[in-house]
Amino acid sequence: MPGDAADHGQEGVAGRGKPGSRRWAAGLLAIVMVAGGAAWLHSRGAQRPVKAAAAPSVTVATVAVRDVPVRLIANGTVTARRTIDVRPQISSTIRQVHIKEGDFVKAGQLLFSLDARMDEANLKKVQAQLAKDEADLANARRSLARTRQLIAEHFVSQSALDTAQSSVDSLTAQVAADRAAIAASQVAVDYNQIRAGIDGRTGAINVHPGSLVTPGGAALVSITQLDPIDISFTLPEGALAELQAARAGGPLPVTATLGTTGVNVTGQLSFVDNAVDSQTGTIRLKAAYDNRDAKLWPGMYLNVAVIGRVLRQASVVPPQAVQTGPDGKFVYVIGEDGKVSVRPVKVGYVEAKLAVIDGVPGGTKVVQEGAENLRPGNTVTVVASREGAAPAAGAAAGKAP
Repeated sequence: MPGDAADHGQEGVAGRGKPGSRRWAAGLLAIVMVAGGAAWLHSRGAQRPVKAAAAPSVTVATVAVRDVPVRLIANGTVTARRTIDVRPQISSTIRQVHIKEGDFVKAGQLLFSLDARMDEANLKKVQAQLAKDEADLANARRSLARTRQLIAEHFVSQSALDTAQSSVDSLTAQVAADRAAIAASQVAVDYNQIRAGIDGRTGAINVHPGSLVTPGGAALVSITQLDPIDISFTLPEGALAELQAARAGGPLPVTATLGTTGVNVTGQLSFVDNAVDSQTGTIRLKAAYDNRDAKLWPGMYLNVAVIGRVLRQASVVPPQAVQTGPDGKFVYVIGEDGKVSVRPVKVGYVEAKLAVIDGVPGGTKVVQEGAENLRPGNTVTVVASREGAAPAAGAAAGKAP
């Protein structure tokens, strides 16, 4: 019996151990499967080729060598060479207006007619007086001639001759006075005909037929000369010597650009002031322009460019090619192997479309666009190539650093 109990106990222990063994075996199998899957994935990843980093794409420009005119840039204002306010010289009433607002008129053209009836009547009066005095003078001269003849025949005395001569002299003076009165009356009549003093364009007309006008009253109309026309501008006093040297070689062209339309017009420097403004340190200048097509209008603002000097055989690149670093200005130069290197440069002159640099010879290829993420030694991919910098327009805002 005790043996049976022992055997029965061993069987019970063995029966209780079988489920734990199965669980342990299942866990070990799961671990093996996970490890195998990870190893398989790692082996597949190791077999894939690693994609190389793409070379940065850049736009390249070739350093050009050419003469570059240095432009002195300023803001200018169109000013009329002459503007007059038309006023009457006598008090009268407007009888007729012969022009319209905005008309182009010539010097001497009739603008207004005043009521001239009184002045015309006075003119006729003095003209009639002249005719009477001329008739009296003719009669006195005939009398003088007869008196002289009678004196020769001793029929009259010397006093009669003197009287006849005095009458002729008096009437001669009276005729001269009459003619002067006629001239004065003619001036008064002419004052009633108001004419243009200059060629130009009329402004607003402030009177109408029937309006009473006086010499001290408001202007009847204003006339502004538009052709030729001037542009006034100022430049720093440091540019004066450069301008004088340029003018010594002949007429100095001045290019102006209308800011609203971009239209360029070219004139000549016509005036340099005789003193520098001590408060602003600038010199006042004017340029004259032919304005037959009326592109320029008084009061317009525009950009003015004067060529002061020319940089001979300068190295030129687009302004975007010049970079700024801790040590100053530089450009990225592309070598034969396609790698970029840093080349320090000095910038002598900059415009909107070009920069004059020193430190890189002509024909060198430099990075124009795409330099933001470059580092020395990078290999680049050229997506576009441009030969040098585009010529700058006359309105380009140039400056000498």
